[in-house]
Amino acid sequence: MPARDDVHIEVRDLTVGYGDVVIMRDLNFTIRRGDVFVVMGGSGSGKSTLLRNMIGLNEPLQGEVLYDGVSFTSADPEARQRLLRGFGVLYQSGALFGGLTLVENVALPLAEYTSLSEAEIAELAGLKLALVGLKGFEEFYPAEVSGGMQKRAALARAMALDPDVLFFDEPSAGLDPISSRRLDDLIVELRDSLGATIVVVTHELASIFAIGTNSVFLDGESKTMIGYGPPKELLEHGDPRVRRFLTRDADGDHAAAPQEGAR
Repeated sequence: MPARDDVHIEVRDLTVGYGDVVIMRDLNFTIRRGDVFVVMGGSGSGKSTLLRNMIGLNEPLQGEVLYDGVSFTSADPEARQRLLRGFGVLYQSGALFGGLTLVENVALPLAEYTSLSEAEIAELAGLKLALVGLKGFEEFYPAEVSGGMQKRAALARAMALDPDVLFFDEPSAGLDPISSRRLDDLIVELRDSLGATIVVVTHELASIFAIGTNSVFLDGESKTMIGYGPPKELLEHGDPRVRRFLTRDADGDHAAAPQEGAR
């Protein structure tokens, strides 16, 4: 358990679901400031549902989520809005607006939440695109660029307001291995340069081992967490179900454990 002053996010006694249907129960874990924290598990295990509860798109059936010791779950609307201003979210689809250029997509949160002038917003949005390697593509529309570039543009929008926490829901979904690796490298670079805490929902083994500093494993059968710790430690000493997940190949079969430094 990390020191209390190092804890950025705490999930405490959390049960999530829809109505009377429980998806995950009794979730307890902490995320250190500056972590790249991976939420992993099989399909349908509740990874995205947990993320939606952490950012307020769904309300927990029980328990709470705290940021810097402040309960997001029980916060009044004004306090919750202040906390939300510190979040950036990259959705699985990217969720770019097709009728807007890349720079216009990135400018949206700046126009909504700041008092900057149009010129200042355009300049800052261009800078965010440059940070993700999209300088020169400002006036392109989403349909005119590759899937990997769309994900990077969505990442630029997610970090438009310099968030304290970045959330990624299956960021590598639909990407080829090279684009996926580039996105992973970019995530780590941004964590290092911005000092943000990053929460990543993924089942991609390459990403889990390449970027994850800590993790939680959600088990759909028992409907609770059965692993918590750095992915490489869970690979060596975790629950057998977690180890099977972490040694499967692309088709879901058992595979050799990744070697140190392998990608």
